[in-house]
Amino acid sequence: MVERVVVVGAGLGGVRTAEQLRNQGYRGRISLVGAEPHAPYDRPPLSKQILTGAWTPERIVLKDADALTGLDVDTYLGVPAAGLRTGAVELADGTTLPADAVVIATGADARRLPGQPEAVHTLRTLDDALALRSALGKASSLLVVGAGFIGAEVASAARDQGLDVTVLEAGPVPCERALGPEVGVLCARLLREAGADLRLGTKMTGFVDAHTVRLADGSEVSADVVLVGIGAAPRLDWLSTNPDLDVSNGLACDTTGRVLGTTGVWAVGDVAAWEDPGHGGRFRYEHWTSVTDQATVVARDILGGEQTAPAVPYFWSDQFGLKIQMAGRPQLAGTVQPLQGEGLSGGPVKGTVVGYFAGDRFVAVAGFGAAKHVAKYRMLLVKGAEKSEVLAA
Repeated sequence: MVERVVVVGAGLGGVRTAEQLRNQGYRGRISLVGAEPHAPYDRPPLSKQILTGAWTPERIVLKDADALTGLDVDTYLGVPAAGLRTGAVELADGTTLPADAVVIATGADARRLPGQPEAVHTLRTLDDALALRSALGKASSLLVVGAGFIGAEVASAARDQGLDVTVLEAGPVPCERALGPEVGVLCARLLREAGADLRLGTKMTGFVDAHTVRLADGSEVSADVVLVGIGAAPRLDWLSTNPDLDVSNGLACDTTGRVLGTTGVWAVGDVAAWEDPGHGGRFRYEHWTSVTDQATVVARDILGGEQTAPAVPYFWSDQFGLKIQMAGRPQLAGTVQPLQGEGLSGGPVKGTVVGYFAGDRFVAVAGFGAAKHVAKYRMLLVKGAEKSEVLAA
């Protein structure tokens, strides 16, 4: 019988897991451990409303102290986990929390480059966002290293504030990992049409100082503020004493989030590589909706409840006045095909919708300022529609 659950990680995944346990009738003890001292907060607004100053930090709080008390959750905030052993989690302050079930939701840390000065910004936490906001408020130029979603969203905010923006990307297009090379071209257009100096296929060799980077061709690029946005790495250092865990690409989990090589341990969110029952392989879904869906599955599994059909992954990014949406698993696709709009043929980016196909199987859809169309195609993804039906929709 499960009487004590320890949730390691006080972000969205940890909070949603605690909520789902309570919603499904669990009345035992829940301990929530968080490395940051802040009340649990939502991360997507960090590179959007918090960075621009449109929202105060209080607005992104998921659960304040009173709400956590109402949920009957014991909190250990500002005290990171230091170790995992059978039936217990050890904290950095020496506290040991007994557990019948452990849920790991520690998320990820922003990747840093070799020799990166401390004054060069990354963006992963609330403190990161506030520091970057303060720096941009006193600056006239920004240099972004990495043209993924974080880099593009920060570039968008900086251009809205009138800053000169240079974006360096080693790959052939922005957001290639998330959208693929054909659709990443549209992100490049958004950056350039907004006035950013986007330099693709550009490799850095190092930092001259906190304001200047050196490129592979020997040239240097400087700005008042430098941001490195090259992705995030699962936060797994505290599990280094557990040699039986497969942490090569996050914690290897089965289809319900159980961590392989353990008993009574589950993982959700950025740190977890779940097995995909429909498509095979393991994937880390580093997106808001996926974390929420996984928390529901894990809570049911801990309590022995019946599972529902797996959800279709979904994420979005707000850039340059457009909402970019992606549903499905684009990494499975062999081809892409326009479904709406003219963006891929040089027309306006806004209104463009692109389908991703593995043979005749519809595996993903991406849209640029086309929420109504994306919703329609997302339903076809859930349905498992074939290519012919998608193209006729």
